[in-house]
Amino acid sequence: MKNNFSYLLVALLILIIGVPIAYDLELISLPLSKVLGISSLLAIGVGSLRGAGRLFHVAIFLVVAGIILNILSVALDNDALHIISQLTLFVFLLLATFNTLRKVAVGNDISLNRIVGAVCVYLLLGVMWSIAYSVLEYSQPGSFKGLTELASTAWNPDWIYFSFVTITTLGYGDITPLTQTARSLTFSEAIVGQFYIAVLVAGLVSAYISAKQNSSKRD
Repeated sequence: MKNNFSYLLVALLILIIGVPIAYDLELISLPLSKVLGISSLLAIGVGSLRGAGRLFHVAIFLVVAGIILNILSVALDNDALHIISQLTLFVFLLLATFNTLRKVAVGNDISLNRIVGAVCVYLLLGVMWSIAYSVLEYSQPGSFKGLTELASTAWNPDWIYFSFVTITTLGYGDITPLTQTARSLTFSEAIVGQFYIAVLVAGLVSAYISAKQNSSKRD
C-alpha cells in the first residue's frame, strides 16, 4: 500500500480547520474561503487516488472541472454553477472515500498509512454530509433554522461545523433541521458515523490480534 493518504488528510484539515480559522480572523472573505477550501481539497486530495487506475483519471477530470466550476460560481454568483460545483466535489469525495476504504479494510497489517486512511474516511463522511446540507438548504431554503444569512445562501464553514457536530452526536442544537429531508440526512449521518467508529475499532483490533498471532508463529 502506498503512503498516499497523508495528502488527503492535509487537504481535509485545510478545509475543516484552516479555512474556518482564516475566515474567523478575517484573513479571507467568504467567497475566497469557498474557493481556497474546495480547490485545495480537490488539488491536494487527488494524490490519494494515485495507483487507483481508471479512478485516478476520473479524479483528475473531476479536480479540473471542480476547480473551474468553483471559481466561476463565485465570480459569477450563479446558482446553477454553485450546485454543479458542489455536486462535482461530492462525486470526487465519493471516489476518494471508496478508494480509501477499500485499502483500509483489506489486510491484517497495522501501519501508520492505514490508520491515517481510516481517519480520512471519517473526515470525508463529515465533509460529504456538509455538502449535502448546503445543497439542500440552497435548493430548499428553510430546511434548517439557526443559520447565519450567509450560510443559507452559499457554502459556508457553518456547514462543516454542523456536520461534525452531528456525526459525533454532540448535538448542540444551535442549528436545527426542520424538514423531513433535512432530518433524514441528519440522523443518517449520526448513524453512519457511530457505525463506522464501531466497525473501525473492531477491524483494527482484529488486525492487531491477527498480526500478533502471525508474529508468534514465525517466532
